[in-house]
Amino acid sequence: MLGFSDLEAMIALICYLTGGVAAAGAGVWIARAGDRLRPDRKAALVALATTVVWCSLSIVSEPETVAITIAETARNLAFLAVIFQLFAADGRDESLKPTRPVVVTLALVQLLQLLLILVETQASAFPQVMQLAREISDLFSMMIAIGSLVLLHNLYAGAASSSRRIILWSGIGLAAFFGYDLNLHTLAYLGEANPPAFVALQGIVAGFMAVMMAIGANSSSAGLEFRPSRAVTFQTLSLLVIGTYLIVMVLVTRSLALLGGDVGRASQIAFLVLGIAAAIIWLPSQRVRRSLRVMVAKHLFQHRYDYREEWLRFTRTIGHVSSPGSSFKERSVKAIADITDSPAGLLLMPNEEAQLELNARWNWATLDVPAVASDYLLPSLLEQHNHILALDEARSGIEYFGELAHIPDWLSEAEDAWALVPLIHFDRLVGVIVLARPRIERRLDWEDFDLLRVAGHQLASYLAEQAGQQALMDASRFDEFNRRMAFVMHDIKNIASQLSLLSGNAQKHADNPDFRADMLVTLRNSSDKLNALLSRLGRYGAGHTQAAKELDLAALAANVCERFKGVHPVQLARADSVIVLADGEGVEQAVLHLVQNAVDASENGEPVIINTVRDGLTGLLEVVDSGVGMSPEFLRTGLFKPFVSSKQGGFGIGAFEAREMIKAMGGRLVVESRENIGSRFSVSLPIPEAVRMIDASASKHSFPDGSTPENKEVA
Repeated sequence: MLGFSDLEAMIALICYLTGGVAAAGAGVWIARAGDRLRPDRKAALVALATTVVWCSLSIVSEPETVAITIAETARNLAFLAVIFQLFAADGRDESLKPTRPVVVTLALVQLLQLLLILVETQASAFPQVMQLAREISDLFSMMIAIGSLVLLHNLYAGAASSSRRIILWSGIGLAAFFGYDLNLHTLAYLGEANPPAFVALQGIVAGFMAVMMAIGANSSSAGLEFRPSRAVTFQTLSLLVIGTYLIVMVLVTRSLALLGGDVGRASQIAFLVLGIAAAIIWLPSQRVRRSLRVMVAKHLFQHRYDYREEWLRFTRTIGHVSSPGSSFKERSVKAIADITDSPAGLLLMPNEEAQLELNARWNWATLDVPAVASDYLLPSLLEQHNHILALDEARSGIEYFGELAHIPDWLSEAEDAWALVPLIHFDRLVGVIVLARPRIERRLDWEDFDLLRVAGHQLASYLAEQAGQQALMDASRFDEFNRRMAFVMHDIKNIASQLSLLSGNAQKHADNPDFRADMLVTLRNSSDKLNALLSRLGRYGAGHTQAAKELDLAALAANVCERFKGVHPVQLARADSVIVLADGEGVEQAVLHLVQNAVDASENGEPVIINTVRDGLTGLLEVVDSGVGMSPEFLRTGLFKPFVSSKQGGFGIGAFEAREMIKAMGGRLVVESRENIGSRFSVSLPIPEAVRMIDASASKHSFPDGSTPENKEVA
């Protein structure tokens, strides 16, 4: 290898040695494990043998010697034979007739290389003749490479799907080799000399071709498919973008250098500054990277999503706490939002009346969501059809199940709101995820719907499981609380019995009539109070109330105001006389608790307001304060949660008990609150006319024995 420098000779030695070893190994593999019925088997073995000879001669001989040129001619003729036999491997023996003239022509052109060798050896004294012979030789090599690539293209393009598997790997190897050979001889023809580094790398390309032919020679290994992961693809494209950027920088700066003088240097510096500034501005941009990711996924992959990576990320987000303050529901919103690159989201969940209420939000603090986010009709449609609602389509008037009339105004007016994803578990709506619009504008398609629907089912099962566990924990706490109350009731009962006994003994033994009378009154009052407390504790948690009677809410409110007189100002601002049907003792107990909470939340001297009005078929009693207020998070998760108390030593059961007592009377307790503004508790109870209408309707549709058509057993 005397035509190379020491470094170039070392590189060439390594490259050709690698190619020769790979070709020899591939030949042994095909001879021992290759399919013996393949038509190209013998031609492939001959081609690999000539490749070994060519690589060996390239190691021990000078470049472009007669021996190497003869070996190249034999190698290329063997490759043409392999291509010709690959047409037969496709099962198209009748179509070999139009291919034969092309192969024969290319073989004749290759054989003309031997004539050019003879001309070069005889015209060594004529440099111009030798130069012309080299140029013609390069042109012939280019023609052979182009013809071979055309044959390979027609071979693969015209092959049946089942046959492509047979010719794929050998075709890739031959196309890579002839493609490299074409570029090598093109550079030699244009530059009047073969670049030494490119000549040396020809051995590596030959080794790659041999490996591809070995893979394709066996039916089991031919089924291998190269499927790079999306991460590798994106990283490779990133490297290509960076490499292209550097090449453009070099070419432009070299071109500007042709201007010469100070103008050329100034132009180079200006271009470098602009290029570096553009790279600093655009390459770190999240928007640019998202756009590139969408473009690559759209044009390079069959599917937009890498489902394995999406599922791993989904489970990671659900199972790991990313920040100390993130709740499970916030992580649930983020897990769904990450699928579509949405920057924010909300979790709406149905309440006891099937209305949607806000339960969690992620990165969307600016959106104002009403206390009742939607009535029961929209969640009913989403539950029935499991339909993912694209809000852009809804805004343009497109509907599928009549959902347009039920989309709340706040959601339609929020331009950032993009999609609604229902969370269905066993055909029951567990919640709804509202996704914000991604930063890269696009429309939802079938692949988005499929993936979001599957992820929604999985997330719904998690939420349902969490709700079940919470219910079990609450039941356990109630059981503990009931056991504790049983001991308290037992002790109070003993005290009441002792006081009653003391009262009876005092009637017999007291000497002073006046003292005896006072003592009797005091003891009887204490005994009555303890028995009343015992009776109330016995009813606690059982869901029982006393018989409903007509009750004037205005009178009850006035009595409550009187009881807080001297403790804290409680004012009756509006006192409309409203008669409702309820348990007077239970309503008073619930209202006293609400007023006490309002007093605790208010500053000293800041009045608590009570209003009583009639609202249709219900009477309404409102307790309003301007105290510290409550956060939406506490309203959702803490206010009516048993055994969760913000007071030192409190049981945390008062608000829950008040709501349950009101509910047992057929009423409702609704809360509105804003931090640092105040709170409003609204107790609504049915008026007697409404109760009579309901009873009359029920009796109208019942049988004489009192049963209804729904529960009447048919004989």
